[in-house]
Amino acid sequence: MTKHKPEILAPAGDKSSFLAAIAAGADAVYAGLKHFSARMEADNFSTSELAALAQLGRENGVKTYIPMNTLVKPDDIDSAARLLDRVAQTIKPDGIIVQDLAMVNIARQIGYEGEIHLSTLANVSHPAALKVAAEMGVTRVVVPRELNLEEIKQMAEACPESITLEMFVHGALCYSVSGRCYWSSYFGGKSSLRGRCVQPCRRLYGGSSRKDQPKRLFSCLDLSLDVLTKPMLSVPEVSSWKIEGRKKGPHYVYYTVTGYRMLRDHPNDAKVRKTAVELLELALSRPSSHSNFLPQRPFVPLDPNNETGSGFLIGITKQEKNGKPYFECRQELLSGDFLRIGYQDQPGHQTLKIRRSVPKRGKVSIPIQGKARLKSGTRVFLIDRREEGLVNSLKKLETALSKIKVPEKTSSSVQVDLPHPFNPTERVKVLSLQRNPPRGKNKFGTGIWLSANALDRTPKPLVSKIWWHLPPVIWPNEESEIKQLVAYCLGHGATEFVLGSPWQKGLFPDDENLHFHAGPFCNVSNPLALMELYEMGFSSAFVSPELSKADFLALPAHSPLPLGIVTKGLWPLGISRIIAEETELMSPIYSQKKEICWVRKYNQNYWVYPGWELDLGVVTKKLESAGYSMFLTITESWPKAVPTPTRTSTFNWDLSLL
Repeated sequence: MTKHKPEILAPAGDKSSFLAAIAAGADAVYAGLKHFSARMEADNFSTSELAALAQLGRENGVKTYIPMNTLVKPDDIDSAARLLDRVAQTIKPDGIIVQDLAMVNIARQIGYEGEIHLSTLANVSHPAALKVAAEMGVTRVVVPRELNLEEIKQMAEACPESITLEMFVHGALCYSVSGRCYWSSYFGGKSSLRGRCVQPCRRLYGGSSRKDQPKRLFSCLDLSLDVLTKPMLSVPEVSSWKIEGRKKGPHYVYYTVTGYRMLRDHPNDAKVRKTAVELLELALSRPSSHSNFLPQRPFVPLDPNNETGSGFLIGITKQEKNGKPYFECRQELLSGDFLRIGYQDQPGHQTLKIRRSVPKRGKVSIPIQGKARLKSGTRVFLIDRREEGLVNSLKKLETALSKIKVPEKTSSSVQVDLPHPFNPTERVKVLSLQRNPPRGKNKFGTGIWLSANALDRTPKPLVSKIWWHLPPVIWPNEESEIKQLVAYCLGHGATEFVLGSPWQKGLFPDDENLHFHAGPFCNVSNPLALMELYEMGFSSAFVSPELSKADFLALPAHSPLPLGIVTKGLWPLGISRIIAEETELMSPIYSQKKEICWVRKYNQNYWVYPGWELDLGVVTKKLESAGYSMFLTITESWPKAVPTPTRTSTFNWDLSLL
């Protein structure tokens, strides 16, 4: 017997998946709305649809959590507040999942009384961060997928009584750390922080030589902790086991929920464990691994030489004499099964619904779509299916759902209070950021990335004059060292610190003489987030470089803090804790579109950089007129092997960030 029973938290991107979660015995479901959801490619729900499903969930003892976990732009605030107000009135969720500090502020202003969970996108990645989150009123933190067993235990030991932890046990892995990926945005204006990632990390990349075959250098296998979840039953602070997959179907949801429920409820029964693992293997997801969950047996969840698309291999395409493609199925196909033909970046890629049952070794013709020619030898995958038992369970629940009276559509006239802008009195600051102190006289506004190496190279009298930038990500096993470096800086008179996340404030003692600045990795994008930072004691903030022209220019009008912006330099596509053996550091890596990127390692993290710099120099005057008072240039040494760029980027300045 165990004293602790974490909830099994299931994903739902549509009605059938929500019902499948209930049928499988999930304790809670997280399901997004049509807006402000970090999985905008899922079908998602209207408030009335989700209100009925949430009520059905309550009748079956299942909680409902609503992800409103996207970056909030300046013109989103009122619509986000009205939506949360309607959610609170009609759906009555047990909790909301948020990334942006603005949503915490909005929840407080509208009188929302449910739980507030910080998404993994908020990057609460080290133990001292939890105290800061608790002081803000957060009740649960979703920890990063990169943490191993011992690091999760470290987080649990540091948990304030008012907070619990949620960990991922199954589902897709991103190459970059959540909340630290700008790849999709930099390469195409569709932001992962806004729930619209186009997954450039899943694409083929190769070296400069024609002999280098393109590989999926950054495409991750899925996570499946399966039997390794047993040790977590002795960690009561971990209150929730989360299954990723809001774009997956009911089959996946049913099998994963059933499998993890069995592993939780019968951890010492070998026969049940074996059955549970077999069920997880039937979930039709990507090839999976335990990733680095076991610190003594870390595994890099990358397999660049193979495809990592989801589904169960069901056949290989051939061609009739007339050229029409077909395949012979390796096992029986059921009416309603969904197939994926090929991979997303292959010609002829499509999904196909089976209209009638096909016996094992039966022949299935594939319709030709458009001009793309489907090659022989293309793999066909079963990606979702409708077994008779599951279909019958869903029908019963649909009948129960139809009897629930859907609340009348409510409107909201909520208007949130925006902060009063501060009155700028200081001159414009031109700031720099580099890895090591410059030689010679220290210039005003010199920023240095905080590291042992940088402090070793910095003369003690200069420590107090530097703006010290903390890393964008701090892992639990790095926290002690970072605290020592901070203590050294404080002991030598340093007062200016630029934080990589708001939660890093927990690394510092209470001292009125210290000045905290929210760095650009804090992803600040609206006045209410700035208000939260102001109340936390921050002196200024650098806004997210992802924003577009209209967003940048709108922010200062309601900012309670002086604002800064990155105007020039290398901004990373993403930051990761893993790398494939085939990836050569400091060398050019080419996408199929000939976009260049390259990788450099700092401490435990790999920084993926684009082959060209960000440069907003031509619009600096506009930004200054709008109210910005700090302009930051980030300097990185350029690798000799990487071609010197012939272009720069204005990022999303001329786009409308999606």
